[in-house]
Amino acid sequence: MNFSSKLLENAVNEFSALPGIGQKTALRLVLHLLNQPVTEVEKFSNALTTLKRDIRFCDLCFNISDHSICQICSSTKRDKSLVCVVEDTRDVMAIENTGTYQGIYHVLGGLISPMDGVGPSDLTIEKLVERVKNGDIKEVILAISATMEGDTTIFYLYKKLKDSGVQISTIARGIAFGGELEYVDEITLGRSIATRVPYENSLTR
Repeated sequence: MNFSSKLLENAVNEFSALPGIGQKTALRLVLHLLNQPVTEVEKFSNALTTLKRDIRFCDLCFNISDHSICQICSSTKRDKSLVCVVEDTRDVMAIENTGTYQGIYHVLGGLISPMDGVGPSDLTIEKLVERVKNGDIKEVILAISATMEGDTTIFYLYKKLKDSGVQISTIARGIAFGGELEYVDEITLGRSIATRVPYENSLTR
């Protein structure tokens, strides 16, 4: 792609470095911003800078938060005995959008993937084990995408938690293998949580 301006080229390159953004889309976004008032562009830039500088992670569940304890963990209306384990914040948002889950969460921060150099120690797995040991948790729901990495992570978590005395469940597999939770429609995702099954059942098949 030929650019008439080095400044334009630099801006397009920065946008196209984002996931899912090609150069044509990046160019369209940059040209859109060029047509906006300076105050609007500054507002856009400041929002990103403030996000990066001030964002926090909940001390309990590791979800993205504005405070040390997120709104979900601090809510008196949530069932603190029920913990839903997810890969990242996108999955929390997807499940919350179903409006069917009233427990709390634990965000792993990724999945075990030896090919990518991600091991159990790179995730918040030990923090989850501590929560189960120290809290009043009765059930852990493993709401993790049906991928190779997801299944590996689920099995590892099961081995870490199976002797803790808590019930360990997985979401019903109405979700196709290879599917990621954030892309599943709300009705299917809500039903998969509502019809969750004990993880042990999947080991006997």
